[in-house]
Amino acid sequence: MAETPADSPPSARALLKERDYLLFWGSRWTGSFAAQIQSVALGWQMYAIARATRSVQESAFLVGMIGLAAFIPVFLLTLPAGETADRHNRKTVLLVCLAAEMATVLTLAIASWRGWASVPLLLVVGFLFGAARAFFAPASTALGPMLVPRPLLPRAIAWNSLAWQTASVAGPAMGGVLLLLSPAHAYFATFGLYLVSALSLALIRKNAQPVVNPGSRWALMKEGLSYVWAQKIVFGAISLDLFAVLLGGATALLPVFARDVLQVGPQGFGILRAGPAIGATVVALSLAARPIHRKAGVIMFWGVAVFGLATCVFALSRSLWLSVAALAVLGGADMLSVYVRQTLVQLVTPDAMRGRVAAVSSVFIGASNELGEFESGVVARFLGPVGAALFGGVGALIVTGAWAGLFPALRKADRLE
Repeated sequence: MAETPADSPPSARALLKERDYLLFWGSRWTGSFAAQIQSVALGWQMYAIARATRSVQESAFLVGMIGLAAFIPVFLLTLPAGETADRHNRKTVLLVCLAAEMATVLTLAIASWRGWASVPLLLVVGFLFGAARAFFAPASTALGPMLVPRPLLPRAIAWNSLAWQTASVAGPAMGGVLLLLSPAHAYFATFGLYLVSALSLALIRKNAQPVVNPGSRWALMKEGLSYVWAQKIVFGAISLDLFAVLLGGATALLPVFARDVLQVGPQGFGILRAGPAIGATVVALSLAARPIHRKAGVIMFWGVAVFGLATCVFALSRSLWLSVAALAVLGGADMLSVYVRQTLVQLVTPDAMRGRVAAVSSVFIGASNELGEFESGVVARFLGPVGAALFGGVGALIVTGAWAGLFPALRKADRLE
């Protein structure tokens, strides 16, 4: 029987009619662009300062410590951040977070310009930035679905990922160019981009106040945790991302590979940082045009497995362009698995609980990224950067097989509807 127009999924053009969503998308893009430049500058500056007095292994460890410094507040503030996103106006929460992020990057800009930058200062600022992001992530995740009709949600999620990934292509490359001038230039540019992001967000007209469930703050936080644990598809999806990326976080070691393994300098470092985002952008564009309709669980597991294999190739490569290609495949595979996970989680979660579920998801993501950077730094301290990246790739493959057996419902997940 032929599919009727009424049964057809809405086209991507329908998103262009949603004014507030377009403003949200623009804010997301500029904010992501800024975060990428800041991340590139922070990692490169930390490694450069550390290498002046320390060995490669010790300096790599300190780069990983930035990830730990940013993750600690995400972990500690997860529950109150989720409850805040489900109780207060989500647009207001995001604007406060952006103001805090602008304060941290302005501190970095002035310190770098005046020659005050040091390892302790970078770690402290990383901690404060992580605290702001702890509240930003659940509020942003929960606000997006409020701005589009429910039938458009899968496409909106794909376009949200596209905003992040395209910014992740341009951001590292721009960060590498700005670093040729100085870290201060990179941080001042980041401040301007955060300001544009905040202005775009302020222009959103739709009501961003969620319907608040009755109960104390602790009761609401406990309810969110119980929901995540009871929904095995949700728990399996976000925990798979946690352990796979936690082990396979080769991108944390890119400053080390750029300077001492591949020896390509800051501009080559920017190219390497853009590698994962190039692959992810290609996949995100494909998903935005053709969302996944069947065998979603199997596709997600294949994405994580390819992510692990590409990490191993990157670890063993001694060519800049082979390394970039491996990183592009790695990024595309990660984008595929992230898209399935985010769509599954947001479709099955009621709006009144999206902030709390997003907060739990964000701490898992934070652990896989920031804590993954720390793990890579620690392993690099003992095995060297190449051994650490190879260890992570093999670990991601092992996790893929284990989770396929532990969460059969996730593996059998079919339609993203």
